[in-house]
Amino acid sequence: MAVTDEVIGATTAALADYAYLAGMIDAADRIWAYNTILDEMGAEGPAPAEGWVLAEPAADDGFDLDAALAVLAEASAAHGRVEDTATGHDRAAMRIMGALMPRPSAIAARWEALRASDDPAAATDWFYRLCCDAGYVRRSAIAKNIAWKTPTRWGDLEITINLSKPEKDPRDIARAGAAKNTGEKYPACQLCIENEGYSGRGAASPMGDHPARQNLRIVPIELGGERWGFQYSPYAYFNEHSIAMSAHHRPMHIDRASLTCLLDFVDTLPHYFIGSNADLPIVGGSILSHDHFQGGAHEFPMMHAEVAQAFTMPGFEDIEGAVLTWPLSVLRLRADDRARLLDACVHVIDRWRDWTDEEVGVIARTPDGTPHNTVTPVIRRVDTEGRVGGERYEAYLALRCNITSEEHPLGVFHPHAEYHHIKKENIGLIEVMGLAILPARLKTELAAVGARLRAAAQAGAAPADVLAALEADPACASHAAWAREVFARRSDELADGDVDAILHEEVGAVFGHVLEDAGVYKWDEAGRAAQQRFIDAL
Repeated sequence: MAVTDEVIGATTAALADYAYLAGMIDAADRIWAYNTILDEMGAEGPAPAEGWVLAEPAADDGFDLDAALAVLAEASAAHGRVEDTATGHDRAAMRIMGALMPRPSAIAARWEALRASDDPAAATDWFYRLCCDAGYVRRSAIAKNIAWKTPTRWGDLEITINLSKPEKDPRDIARAGAAKNTGEKYPACQLCIENEGYSGRGAASPMGDHPARQNLRIVPIELGGERWGFQYSPYAYFNEHSIAMSAHHRPMHIDRASLTCLLDFVDTLPHYFIGSNADLPIVGGSILSHDHFQGGAHEFPMMHAEVAQAFTMPGFEDIEGAVLTWPLSVLRLRADDRARLLDACVHVIDRWRDWTDEEVGVIARTPDGTPHNTVTPVIRRVDTEGRVGGERYEAYLALRCNITSEEHPLGVFHPHAEYHHIKKENIGLIEVMGLAILPARLKTELAAVGARLRAAAQAGAAPADVLAALEADPACASHAAWAREVFARRSDELADGDVDAILHEEVGAVFGHVLEDAGVYKWDEAGRAAQQRFIDAL
């Protein structure tokens, strides 16, 4: 339904005032901003309401940025500026916000001034707020995610069902199917710094669809003596979820150079952690083609794990080593001396790259020379009490191996098939640290499973009958074996208790098992002995 000129005028004026109150423009820019918004929509009017031009803007607690942009995006589609699809509307909204934001040079100058004031947190506080206010960090979408914590033997694991990323519009899917792919893409990927200000593409583009990035701002930072970019993630998985990406489109790599960059990052922003996905398939993240890191202000469950064993490496007696009580095999190294910590980390990684222990299935290289061992590293700075931002350096090295087998073709140290109904994707950096990112399909599937289990419990059904009913329901079929086992253990609770809470507990337990699958050294006698063999080899 087309919106009226009256609504367009009022919304345009309200957005101009919002941009001023959010610090994107000055008061003297309001008329310019109004007309700029019209131009971005392809509109020649309407005029603002009488009195608005000279009025003093006041904060409007009821202003809804998403709703305002939805109105203006619809007007943009009506004027033919974008196609009338979900991605078209999104490109229109981002175009409008990008026009209202300061230029990258102005943002970089403000960032550097704040960061150099001996309070780096002031720089990140300002920049994060700007990215949220500009609609680049999708706060309302992120708020849709379902999140909870589950107590396990490893501590409280954090579980999220990710609902923030928008679903594909069927019209976009149809256009994508009709498009001829030229094989040439610009930007090369969504992590390239060339995304800053890019207008995006629809599904019909020969280069394929690409999200609009007009309101993206990237501040320059120097890591490892090179130019990198720093930005916030639009669909954040944790508090102040940020990304540092190389200015060069090159593959991920874990080595002395990358660890140097991680240490440079925490020297630049000591109140943030920083980490990297592993640099091999299966155990790496979703984007291995572009060198990048992820960081932020969150403290993950892994960072609170207890010490199972302290150790010292010959030649590195000043480095405090610890094996953590964690489902993945994680070594924590601490030191006051940055250079010494770097050398110690490189020593561990180099040793692990060549480490084979066939008794527990760890194979460094297959006969054709293909490497299989790497690490997922995380760095932060802490004080002597372990609080973030201190003078001590702390490195977490999660040992990874991406070997496959006939029994586990997707990876021996990867979620095993029995848990794929909950989690089949790679265990990357964020999940290594104890935060599950689960697929959106689980929202409806778990609701369907819960309804069937409650009804069966109240009817006093037998577990075998429950299994048959679950297998016959398309929404429940993939979960049938697991749900039957839950029913057998907890039918009394399911009859009268909080079914959602029960299933959340059980999903959290599955995530714990998934992480155990990803651990190269299990917490049994054989695994502990194998872990000790590697520690002794250091």
